[in-house]
Amino acid sequence: MNVKVIETESGKILGAKIVSNDQVRTDLPSVTEGWRFNFNKHAKKKNRQTYILYCPHSPEIIEGCLIFEMKNTVEPYMAYIEIAPHNRHEKSKLKNVAECLIAFACRLSFVNGKGDYLGWLAFDVFEERKEDEAKLMALYSSKYKALRLDSSTTMVIPPEGGEQLIDEFLNN
Repeated sequence: MNVKVIETESGKILGAKIVSNDQVRTDLPSVTEGWRFNFNKHAKKKNRQTYILYCPHSPEIIEGCLIFEMKNTVEPYMAYIEIAPHNRHEKSKLKNVAECLIAFACRLSFVNGKGDYLGWLAFDVFEERKEDEAKLMALYSSKYKALRLDSSTTMVIPPEGGEQLIDEFLNN
C-alpha cells in the first residue's frame, strides 16, 4: 500500500510503502539495532502477519514495523507496532510513520474482522513504568480515538475512529 510520510527536516512529503514482510523477505528489526522489540521472534507466532513501512528511495531502511494478529480468528489485534529508532523524538527523520501503520492496522480490522469485531482494532499498552503507560494510553486516546477497556491495559480503536485514520493517512 502506498502512503505518505513527511521528512522532518524539510517538511517535504515523501512516498512510502507498507508491505507484508512475506513480499520482501527482509530481516526484521530487533533490539540489537536499537528497537524495543525483536520482530523476528514475535512474527513467528501463528495467525500473525508482519508489515514494514519503507521509502522507495531507501528500501533497505525499515522506517516502522507492525505485527497484526487475528485472535480466535475473529478479533483484529495490533500485537506490536514500533517506529524506527531514527524516527523517535525531536530528532526524527520522518513523521507520520506510526500514524500510517496504525491506520493500516485499522484497515486490516475492516478487512479481516468478523461479526461484532468488524472494524474494531484491539491492542495492549505495556510500559515498564505505570506513568509512561498512562501517558501512552492518553496519547492513543487523543490522537487515535482509542478507548480504554475497564481498568486494563487493553484499548480499542472503534470503527468510526479507524475510518477517520484511514481517510487521513491512507486515502490522501
